Amino acid sequence: MTSILDKYKNQDELVDSFVEIKLNDPEDFLVIKETLTRIGIASKKDKKLFQSCHILQKRGKYYLVHFLELFALDGRETTFTDADLARRNTIAGLLHEWELCDVVDEDKIDDPTIPLSRIKILPFGEKKDWELIPKYSIGKVH
Repeated sequence: MTSILDKYKNQDELVDSFVEIKLNDPEDFLVIKETLTRIGIASKKDKKLFQSCHILQKRGKYYLVHFLELFALDGRETTFTDADLARRNTIAGLLHEWELCDVVDEDKIDDPTIPLSRIKILPFGEKKDWELIPKYSIGKVH
């Protein structure tokens, strides 16, 4: 398995691979940020939810990115699989379907995708009952 870093010549190419989104309203940034904390991989036994994706503002644009893509952006070695890509694409599609944002290039999220049964979408009201764990913290030195 090769690292995602091997696929792109530089950070600009890596950023171009992210899913660019357009916000309907500037305040939607915080709504999307909070929503993403409740979507990911669940450990139901421990009631832990590991956040898969983040919203990133870079170069005056907004992007939906998988946490492993953020590791790569920081220059860290990481392996980003087709399953990770599919998870990101599915989550981007959900945000678009829920009218939280528009996806600039919808073809980018068409394939691959995963069944919704493979991700946990935690309702807002259940958030207090779960430990929400981000795998990446934007703005922190890693």
